Amino acid sequence: MPDTSLPSPAATAALLRNRRTIHLFQPETPPETEVRRALDLARWAPNHRRTEPWRFYLLGRETAAALAALNAELVTQKSGPKVGAAKLVRWKAVPGWLVVTCTRHPDPLRAEEDYAACCCAIQNAMLYLWSAGIGAKWTTGAVTREPRFFEILGIDPAAERLVGLLWYGYPAKTPAMERQPLDAVLQTRR
Repeated sequence: MPDTSLPSPAATAALLRNRRTIHLFQPETPPETEVRRALDLARWAPNHRRTEPWRFYLLGRETAAALAALNAELVTQKSGPKVGAAKLVRWKAVPGWLVVTCTRHPDPLRAEEDYAACCCAIQNAMLYLWSAGIGAKWTTGAVTREPRFFEILGIDPAAERLVGLLWYGYPAKTPAMERQPLDAVLQTRR
């Protein structure tokens, strides 16, 4: 007999199909209680050997501003001051910031399994946030590979690997999305 406390298959399918990566946010910051709830649910991601390798960092305005400035510096070096200044304005407008890392493990197979678990944790968090009307963007842009990124956050890159920088907030615009048909990516082997 089905568990009636679970959402219907149709509700689950709608949540999965409708979640979008949000690039533009309204200025209001969502309540931290919702973000903490999302992270609590993120911890229930599939995780081989139950290593729970994820680490979550909720960033305040000061740390977010430091990362925005670092990114603007990198963009300015690559694309010029006008582009860097525009990027700084855009990044400073992001209402919520979260960093997700994965603890490092010397065994390559275990490290890969742990990284995959952290990716699943991020998806769990993003799906919960979406169900609460909060959009997110998961990025691994150039700034996340800059050593000063880890210095700003006080994270030891030898101990933790970045999985993603997530921006979150109430969507200002929700983009449309298409996917290939299932038959384009599914093969059956008998």
